[in-house]
Amino acid sequence: MLIGEYLHTVDQKNRLSVPSKFRRELGKIVVVSRGLDRCLFLYPIEAWKNLAEKLSKDLPWGRAENRSFMRSMIAGSTDIEIDSLGRILLPENLKKFASLEKEAMVVGLYNRVEIWNPEIWKIYSDSANQNTELIAEKLGEMGLY
Repeated sequence: MLIGEYLHTVDQKNRLSVPSKFRRELGKIVVVSRGLDRCLFLYPIEAWKNLAEKLSKDLPWGRAENRSFMRSMIAGSTDIEIDSLGRILLPENLKKFASLEKEAMVVGLYNRVEIWNPEIWKIYSDSANQNTELIAEKLGEMGLY
């Protein structure tokens, strides 16, 4: 299971160490894509294939916003090998998209990993934590909690 928050450095060659706790579940090849809220998504290859297939089947192509979302998620993605030291090479375009510089917050979210600029993550996390009770109520109304 991919859970937890880890602060890691991004070296001068744009390499980011994947937390050792995540490596076994992620596998040797991962997919990095533009995420939501200015972060990157990191998926195990099989989870990525399942997501991409579901999006391709279930999103009506006649809607412009669906085409735009698919292009952003799929075309903006790349498969990357985790090297023998547990690092991934972040493509410059994705690094820029997520405003990553010298550090990255690596966050496990059960079936994917998110990679955040630490300052943006703090703002997002603080805001989300302030709304936990309201969110829990809404999830309860939906029968999810």
